Formats: sequence, structure tokens, C-alpha cells
Amino acid sequence: MIIDMFCHILTPKYKEEFYRITPDNFYLKNVIDSLPTLFDLEHRFRIMDKYEDLAHVLTLGLPPVEAIATGKKAIELARLANDEMAELVQKYPDKFPAAAASLPMDNVDAALEEIDRAINGLNLKGIQLLTPVIDKPLDLPEYIPIYEKMSEYDLPIWIHPTRSADYPDYQSESRSRYMIFSNLGWPYETATFMTRMVFSGILEKFPNLKIITHHCGGMIPFLERRMEGSYDHAVILRGAKYTKDLSKPHIDYFKMFYYDTAIYGNTPGLMCGYEFCGVDQMVFATDFPFDSEYGDRYTRETIHSVEEMPISDEDKYKIFEGNARRLLHL
Repeated sequence: MIIDMFCHILTPKYKEEFYRITPDNFYLKNVIDSLPTLFDLEHRFRIMDKYEDLAHVLTLGLPPVEAIATGKKAIELARLANDEMAELVQKYPDKFPAAAASLPMDNVDAALEEIDRAINGLNLKGIQLLTPVIDKPLDLPEYIPIYEKMSEYDLPIWIHPTRSADYPDYQSESRSRYMIFSNLGWPYETATFMTRMVFSGILEKFPNLKIITHHCGGMIPFLERRMEGSYDHAVILRGAKYTKDLSKPHIDYFKMFYYDTAIYGNTPGLMCGYEFCGVDQMVFATDFPFDSEYGDRYTRETIHSVEEMPISDEDKYKIFEGNARRLLHL
């Protein structure tokens, strides 16, 4: 079996309500409308059926709930999405063995209540957080109760980066150009989140926290030596205290994250991740359906890129299926 651990969907009632309460020119509507696989199950199944024993673990597609609404409406939207996710898992268990819950992240107390409802009442297998949250970092003290709760549940947190085109590449400009906000900005947001989680001591406090990073950890595996040496230099030569509360080398905390394979068919890139974090920390994912073939291209090329990795069949099994089963208690 191949378990895609990071693919996206917009459930029907959630999509309808999202469209109802946002302006017609909302920046993501054109993208969504151009990708029927994101919300049309028949379209999705036609692609999935090309691959033997392919299953999708569902995560809600962009935008995050907190970008659409706040307060009571955000709670309603999160509940609506999670209810529909649970219905899909129950109706199509072979296609959708699990799903991650979405949360109203403008209200941490409401988010904590929704975690309990989604996991205990709906049997969802973790939560998805988008970084940053309303332009706030996820290592703020207000979010610690979420990590404490997920550590107790022993279920994963999917981390998806987000940044829009109105986040400029340079302060002298008003908008990003050439899709830099996405192609480079999103990996940066992932790496920034990971670094903040390490040096804030959250992983020290919750060592069994299971966090799945998108796009193979952004840029962390490639920059291993820089991340290792620059902080050692800062501590030793400049007296910086970034590592004073850490009980082991800081680079070891980066290896506690899980790294997905959603780098679109790049075997050398996957080997970089594999050499950095080890096979037990890698999970298969495609970023379905965000490609020019409605998800078929990234599915095909990501499967091929894993098959081409010069590693054992046992390790490939762990990436394709075994690690997902362990993380999700399947």
C-alpha cells in the first residue's frame, strides 16, 4: 500500500460556506476552481485508481480557517470541515484511511475543545496547523497547550507553510514577484517554524511530539552543516544563549521532526532528507492535487522518486506505508 500523508481536499459543504462568506475576488478562488480534483471526489478517484493500493490521508486545503473567519464563525467552519472529513473516512476507508483536523486558531481554548471532539468523537488522527498563524509564530506561549495535548494523544501535527503574494520579496516593494512567496517563501516558513520550535525549547519539553513537516522539511536537510556550525559559532564565540536550555546538540532536535517526500519527484533531494533524518522519520506525500495534471503528475513522479532511491526495500516500505501506519496507529 502507498499512503499519501500530505494531500489536500476541500469538502463540499465547507467549500460552499467558504465561498459564501468570502468576496468573489478572494485570492485563492481562481486556483481552487482550476483544480476540480481538490473538491470533486469522482475526479480524485479517477486519478487514484491509476495507482494500485494508493490511499490519501486527508488534510484541508488552503486557506486556513483563520484566514476566512474569526470567532464563532471560525469554530463553525472548523467543525464543518472536520465533520465532513470524518464522514469521508467512514464512507471510503480504503481510499481515505485517516484525516487531520482543522482548528479555529484565533481562539486557543476553542481549538483545544475541537481537538478533543475531532479525536475522541470523530476518530480523526491528528491536527493540521498552518504557519504562521495570522502572522504569529507557533512557538508563542499561548500555543503550548496544543502541543501538550497532542503529546498526550500521541498523534501527529501536520505543519503546512503559508504566505501570500502580498508578502513582498523586498521591503521596498508591495508584492512578491515570480511566485517567490510560494516557491521559496513556503520552505522558508517551514524552516523558520522548525527553528523556533527547537530553540524555544518546545521539543525539549515535549520530546514525544510528532510533527510532520511539508516539502521534506523546507530547507533544513540541505542546510544541516550551516544550521549546525553557525549556532555553535554564535554560542562559543559571541556568547549567545540559544542552546542554554537544551539538553542535547541543537541539530538533534531537527531530526525529531518527520519529513515528507513532497518535493515533486526529486530523488537526490529525498536522499538529502534521508541522510539527514533517517528512514524512520520520513513519510510519503505528494502535495496532491497541486500540479498541472490535477495531482497525477506529482503522484506518479513522487512514487518514482522514492522507488529510485538507492535504499533497501525495507526502507522503501517504511516510507511508503510503514511509518504512516505507526504514526496514525492504523
